[in-house]
Amino acid sequence: MKLSPPHHSPPLSGAGAEPLYRQIYARFRDAIAKGVLKPGGRIPAARALAKELGVARGTVETAYALLGAEGYIQPRGQAGTIVTPGLQPRAAAVAAAPTRTAAGGAWLSPAALLPFQMGMPALDAFPRKLWARLGARYLRGMQAADLMYPPPHGLPALRTAIAAHLQVARGILCSPEQVFVTTGYRGSLQLIAQALLHPGARAWVEDPGYPPTRELLAQAGIEPAPVAVDAEGMQVAQGVARYADAQAAIVTPAHQSPLCMSLSLPRRQALLDWARQRKAWIVEDDYDGEYRYVSRPLPALQSLDRHGRVVYAGSFSKVLFPGIRLAYLVVPTALVPRFERINQVLGAGAPGLAQGIVSQFMTEGHFARHIQRMRKLYAERRQATAAGLAAAFGSRMQIEPQPGGMHLVVRLAGRASDARLADRMLEHGMYAQALSRWSSAAGPRGLMLSFTNIASRQQAEELGRRIAALL
Repeated sequence: MKLSPPHHSPPLSGAGAEPLYRQIYARFRDAIAKGVLKPGGRIPAARALAKELGVARGTVETAYALLGAEGYIQPRGQAGTIVTPGLQPRAAAVAAAPTRTAAGGAWLSPAALLPFQMGMPALDAFPRKLWARLGARYLRGMQAADLMYPPPHGLPALRTAIAAHLQVARGILCSPEQVFVTTGYRGSLQLIAQALLHPGARAWVEDPGYPPTRELLAQAGIEPAPVAVDAEGMQVAQGVARYADAQAAIVTPAHQSPLCMSLSLPRRQALLDWARQRKAWIVEDDYDGEYRYVSRPLPALQSLDRHGRVVYAGSFSKVLFPGIRLAYLVVPTALVPRFERINQVLGAGAPGLAQGIVSQFMTEGHFARHIQRMRKLYAERRQATAAGLAAAFGSRMQIEPQPGGMHLVVRLAGRASDARLADRMLEHGMYAQALSRWSSAAGPRGLMLSFTNIASRQQAEELGRRIAALL
């Protein structure tokens, strides 16, 4: 173990009024009090720490003797010296607060899973034992070459597995060379911006729509151009009328984020015609296209593209688990060399270990079976959550049925603030996204509540009563 001083700790000084052994003693005492060193945790041997700190071994031993005399540490013979088991930190660790954007919404997840937390699949239903078995087998079979930097565009086995899955499940005909594995949606969008767009360009975004998309575009010097959505999805005619010079459109055609309607076929065709005529690009964000409950999943927009204008973006975060940090792009054949050049410069590739396990998970058929199980489970949890919330809310809130996706939209009656209610829910251990924060201007109000980790109608009703009390 390496005991590096925290950034606010002064360096050891032999010229100070306090002896060196007292300074070392104080570091350990503070680390234990703050919970940085845990009860039962092993601390460095005196010889090793003395060498690291550049002090005499006797100085460290004196500090350890003082810590032991006051009950902070205990010697355990050949097992070394440990922090005394059962010690309670004097300063409680501060819980990690969710990271917020300027708009006030929490986009990054809290430290612990909260009820209704967005963007989270059913973590309790993930086949962890199977995953561990595949991981152990992959590790046992690793060769020296597997320890090198992974291929920048993705492991060939995973690219092949993704191409095969998309052909069957989403109607996308592509070769493995068209597939680029990235480290998440943000990494995918950054790669697209570098390869296809230039600073000062405009890109259509849905309004309301996923706020990080607007932020990422703005960070790249690209102007987000909000285009309203209605029951048929993005209003393409409005985009043409207001932002005719746009260079790209970023859409969620399978389940609009956040309102969950699907982009109608006439508008899909209009969007493709606009891109062809303007030589613009369409980024299809298919973040949870596998989950549709009223009919079979719709074909991807990319499957209708005959002129090479659509870049398809998929993710494993919603289907497997967010911690895997893997996503992928499918680019038109003509763009492959350009994306290869840009990707070669931008990064060294996603972690090879995670890619290897996912490729096995897919090629052995576990991925398709997992999606089928989750589709059935989510349909059940969606129905139970909607019923439980409806019973708790009564006429104060209205739940809108959604044909797909992983969350419900709850409309508020009267003039209640959805943003304030979402903040209060977070203060009381529940999670929600305020719909108004997903709009560029004064947009619709409501709450977005994920149902994927709500196990029963009873749980949903109890949580609904807690939300209603906050009004």
